[in-house]
This record gives sequence, structure tokens and C-alpha cells, in this order.
Amino acid sequence: MPNTLRRPIVAVLGASGLIGDAISMYLLAQGHKVIPVARRFTPVQNAAWDGWAVQVPLVDADKRALQTVISELRADVIVNCIGALQDTPDSPAARANRHFVTTLVEILQDETGERREDGQPGRAPLLIHVSIPGEGQDDVTDFSRDKRAAEAIVARSGLPFIILRPGFVLAEAAFGGSALMRALAVLPVDLPEALASRPFAITDVRDLGRTVDVVLTEWTTGRREWRACWDVMEAEASTVGSVLAGLAHRLAGPKRRIQVPGWMLATASHAGDLVSRLGWRPAVRSTALVEMQRGVTGDPATWRRETSLDPLSGPRTLAALAATVQERWFARLYMIKALIIGILVVFWIVSGSIALTVAFDAATRILTDHDFAEPLAKAITIVTSLMDISIGLAILHRRTCRVGLLAGIGLSLFYMISAALITPDMWVEPLGALVKTGPSIILMIVGLAVLEER
Repeated sequence: MPNTLRRPIVAVLGASGLIGDAISMYLLAQGHKVIPVARRFTPVQNAAWDGWAVQVPLVDADKRALQTVISELRADVIVNCIGALQDTPDSPAARANRHFVTTLVEILQDETGERREDGQPGRAPLLIHVSIPGEGQDDVTDFSRDKRAAEAIVARSGLPFIILRPGFVLAEAAFGGSALMRALAVLPVDLPEALASRPFAITDVRDLGRTVDVVLTEWTTGRREWRACWDVMEAEASTVGSVLAGLAHRLAGPKRRIQVPGWMLATASHAGDLVSRLGWRPAVRSTALVEMQRGVTGDPATWRRETSLDPLSGPRTLAALAATVQERWFARLYMIKALIIGILVVFWIVSGSIALTVAFDAATRILTDHDFAEPLAKAITIVTSLMDISIGLAILHRRTCRVGLLAGIGLSLFYMISAALITPDMWVEPLGALVKTGPSIILMIVGLAVLEER
């Protein structure tokens, strides 16, 4: 079979994210050879890829390490879905949005000059780069400026490339902004009119998969040179308000809604920025709010003409979303998850602090009344109080939250068993402090159940 009829090997970088995962799964369903690459994958994703996934910290790798990874992939087409909305404690967003693209382009340029085994000049893989909608003059955040700078790096690289600019991406999976919109849809709230009226063009994530599939078909027939930039989105942009209304209708959300004041959204976005310093990824952050206020627009005419694809309209995309009981559960639990984590943090830190300060004598007296020596009673009170506070701090940080919840469950059970053996009268005290430990354990189990973000 001639080489031009060979199906290309496709490496999807950032394949654990919403867009990367959807593109990978779509291409796999079409029979393409796909290599998903990401820093880490969920257990579900690992099971789906069945050994094909490559787990490597691409963004944090130096040029030599990244060059080794790219070379070993031996990909004919690279789809770059890596991106970050805002800085995290582990990594600044610019490292993913701009610096990584710079290094990747340099590596692919180096490959162009290398000779193949047959002595012919090497050819760099086709780079399909997933970017953001809009034009440079409207970029006001570091996120959008870095993404636009990455586009320019790709465009002037001399490599074969296609830049995809999706709108607000909707998929069966929910993450980030799409998860937030689902959650708002089942709450009795409306967004401020100034925000609700902003254009908000929707992209069905399957249209991104279809687009890459069309390109791969062209590659199979021999086409290797590409210089394209496509807006992949609905032809007539929806608005933020109409998308929220469509989701509310689809998920059978409440019909009577209260308009949220703008200052409340601004406060929530700043709170999101603060929480993100603890490793969490809240959907409401200052950058997300600014980007939403700018609006999502584009002109898909060139994309439609060159691919012969017709996007679904916003209403049709919304109508195609699943609205089964699990989607409704997720939408309701999305906001409640933050309350669960927050109240558990307060519960453990405050209870430990109270026992260590204003209630120290009372807590010690409980033990001395049951024949504990006073020095031992004080030591036990101090140690258990510090353990309570430590559990609260562990739950507060995303990286240690699971450990904190498990420790909280274990310590609560220890308290209940110890009290039954040492101070059984506490089980029948009027305020029922020990009896209330059971519901707190259940709440921590719920926290564990909804902790995963992907």
C-alpha cells in the first residue's frame, strides 16, 4: 500500500482535559490510531485507553526531555489541547499557554531538518493547535494574550499547522465553565443583564473531533501542507443568557429566577482566585469572568467551506445534551460540593481550636473525672486538638483533601469507640455531641464521593 494511503498516527497532547479527551475518544471511534498524552489520567481514562495512554508532565519538561517524548511518539499529527485559564500553585498559566508552545514548535522545527532513514529530508508532523476565539485587540487578560502569542508563534513557525478556535465548548462531560453553567441552570438565579446579553457562541465538542477527522482524511490522501486558522462554532452566536436558559429548560431547572447582582459575581470570582491558591480549580475566577464579559464570537465561514462541516446551532447542541438523573444530580451537587468542603474545614479547625483554648479546662476535666492523671489528660487534649486542626487544614488544600477526609473519618470513629469504652455517659448527654459525630462522618463520606473533578 502506498505511504500516502497510510492512516496517520495522532498524538493528542493534554488528552485528559475536556477537549483533549473528547477529541481522542472521537478519533478512536473513527478507527484512527490515537496516542493520548497528559500529565495524569483518571482511572476511567486509563481503563478506556487500555495501555495506550502516555503519562508524562509535558509542560514541566525541559526541551531535551520533551524532545525525547515527541520523538518516541513518532506521530504524524500532533493535536495540542494543553492550556490553563489562570495560575496554579504548581505552575503559572503562561508556562502552558505560551512557553510550552514555543518549546514544542522549536522541537518540531528541529525535526524538519533531520534526515529520515531512507535519506530523504524529514518532515515535521502537522500541528493542530487548539486556541481561543476572538481577535487580538480584544485580549485584556494574561490568559488571552498568552494564547494569542502562542497562535503567532505557530503561524510564523514555517510548520504545517491548523489553529482551531472553538467557542464555549459543550460536551457530555462537564468541567470548568460548562459545569458552572449546568449548576446555575438548576438554581433559581439569573445572571446580571449586562453579562447575560453578551454573545456566547457554542461549540459542540464533537465538531472539534469531526474537524480533526476531516484533516486526517486529507492527510491519508496525501495532503501535507496546511496553513489554516478556523473558528469552530455555531454560525449565529447565542448569548450567555440564552445558553443558561436553554440548560435550565433541558435540566428542568426552576422557572422563577432571581437576578444575581454584579458585585456578587465579582466577589465570587475573587474568592475563586483565593481558593485556587490552595490548589482547587473553581470555575468562577476573575479571568473567567472577564473572558465571559468580553463575549465569545467568531466567523466559522472559512472552517465550514474548507471542511464541508455544518455546526449544530446553540439550541440544538443544548437539546442534544443528556438530561438524565445523573446529570441533574451533578448539577445540584456542584455548588454543594464547595459547601461540604468548606463546612468540614470550619468544623475541624474550629472544634480543635475551641478545645485548645476556651474549652481546654472543660475538655481536660472530662478525662480527669474518669481517673486520668491531669498531665496525661492535658497532653491528650492538646494532641487531639492539634489533630483536629491538622485534619481541617488537610481538607482545606486540594492535594491533601482526600487524606484529610479519610483521617477525619478514622479519627471520628476512634473518638466514638474511645468514648464508648472510657466515657460512655457522654453518649446520653443532653446536647448529644457524640451522637452528632455520625452525621459528620457521613458528610465526609459524601465529600469523598464528589471529590473527583474529572
